[in-house]
Amino acid sequence: MDVTQLTEEVDPFCLQPLDAAALLFDAPWRRYAVIGDSLSAGAGDSTPGYADMGWSDRFAGILRRIQPDLEYLNTSENDATILTTLEKQMDPILEFCPDLLHLPCGANDLVRRNPDFAEIERSLRTMYEVAAETGAQLVTFTLGKAYIVPTFPDWTERVARVNEITRRLAAEHSIIVVDMWDHPINARDNLLSEDRIHFSTSGQAVMATEMTKALTHMLSCTTHI
Repeated sequence: MDVTQLTEEVDPFCLQPLDAAALLFDAPWRRYAVIGDSLSAGAGDSTPGYADMGWSDRFAGILRRIQPDLEYLNTSENDATILTTLEKQMDPILEFCPDLLHLPCGANDLVRRNPDFAEIERSLRTMYEVAAETGAQLVTFTLGKAYIVPTFPDWTERVARVNEITRRLAAEHSIIVVDMWDHPINARDNLLSEDRIHFSTSGQAVMATEMTKALTHMLSCTTHI
């Protein structure tokens, strides 16, 4: 299908809000929070045929169809690193007492001449440990292949490396990973915003769907234990 002709209603990778809510009909969460950077916030350019909304706000809307009294807090800030997220955002989140918490995966820590991957891993581990104190279900994304910074010729390798760190630490802390690295939408010509970093709203819609699917799978597995 020609991606220029896609709309949210016919996109094969998008769930309609009612369908997404139906999958999460027994979701227990009433206090949903998001921390991190612009990727956590769902920043991105508009795509014709798609609602002008980031993935995090989209997902809050899905949950509100199930829990109309849902409390939602998004403290994400542009350019936030893991350490600045810990320093500036964790206290409000701990006070909020979420039962579902989305965590970033260190995208801005890669945007330097020589990323310190050992420090990235230490900082992520600290973030995960602090986040676990909330008792919330924790969830994070991996970065997609399409996410590029042309200034750095080794960018794809950097992303792959931080994704592996994310997956490994998430497994240690029972964090759900919504893996966008190899998702088919990475091949879409119109996926990225003009800055060539953030997913446009078509990608945001797909990310909200993938979040829904991952949490649905977790709930299903929990039910059958």
